Amino acid sequence: MTVATTLIPGLDDIVRNGDPKLRAEAARRIAELFLQDAAHLRPKHVDLFDEILVDLVPHAELVARAELAERLSLIANAPPVLIGRLARENEILVAGPVLRRSPVLGEDALLEIARIKGQGHLLAISERPKLSADLTDVIVERGDREVVRRAAGNAGAMFSESGYNELIKRASQDGVLTLAVGQRGDLSDVRLKQLLAGSIDVVRHRLHDVVKPERRNAIKLAVAEITGVPERFESKRDFVPAQRIILALREAGNLNEAALLGFAKSHRYEESVAALAAMSGVKISTLDNLVSGDRFDPILIVGKTIGLEWATVRALILMRLGPNRVPAPSDIESARVNFARLMPSTAERVVGFWKTR
Repeated sequence: MTVATTLIPGLDDIVRNGDPKLRAEAARRIAELFLQDAAHLRPKHVDLFDEILVDLVPHAELVARAELAERLSLIANAPPVLIGRLARENEILVAGPVLRRSPVLGEDALLEIARIKGQGHLLAISERPKLSADLTDVIVERGDREVVRRAAGNAGAMFSESGYNELIKRASQDGVLTLAVGQRGDLSDVRLKQLLAGSIDVVRHRLHDVVKPERRNAIKLAVAEITGVPERFESKRDFVPAQRIILALREAGNLNEAALLGFAKSHRYEESVAALAAMSGVKISTLDNLVSGDRFDPILIVGKTIGLEWATVRALILMRLGPNRVPAPSDIESARVNFARLMPSTAERVVGFWKTR
């Protein structure tokens, strides 16, 4: 550490007795020195940097610590004790980069952090290039909806038998998670059938559309075994009868929000989509693809454009899920807040784009 002490005279005294500003400045300069020479440092030199930086870095400002964590997360021989300290910080801006990608952070440390830290730390861990089954067990047990979705969509994640059981259980109440799990390359046909058994028709069709072609036949076979009826995924909904109903309502001057609300509450999908198409000017085929997707956003956007009340938008969201499924209260509240915040001008621009499709 001769170079470091030459660079910063009185370093020992700064470490022991210096004020926070002096320590922060020393941390910045020594970290920069390490980052410049990291590729050429021997392990014993890394340890020397580590010993000093762990005493200095905590006194640096949040932005400086976050920037240092970002840079160190990419270095294979980053100071291990410092990396551990950064990963355990409560500030996710600091811990996040290290948890996401640092090759220095070991399995034991990751497990410890996953068991005691909050959702931000779990989300960062779920984005690592590789996740062991032990880690995903903790993630699936403790993680919220977003965390579990991210882990399920991570191709480098491994899941134990119990982990998969919990994933499929949670997917029965989460269409987005169903799509993520259904596209996993390590999902067996038996697990696929369990996954589909807990899903609704719109999610099954969506999954069929997004999986690799070789997986589609397995989905058809699984649904046939579940329902006892061969499923024709290629067939489209027949909107002709619904269009006739909507045309008659329009000619009678009765095509309005009250009629749409009635269709939605009765879970009459074709009539609801046909009514939305007539009221918004967007093609039925376009709206069908949008509404039957894995997000509520299209309903919020078209609803805002034609001036629907929240009660009608909420009924359309529930209709989209089917008569036997109810979204999580937090999802409904999030949709309500997003609908309230959505500017009509923004919604109109999006709908204008849909009309050109």
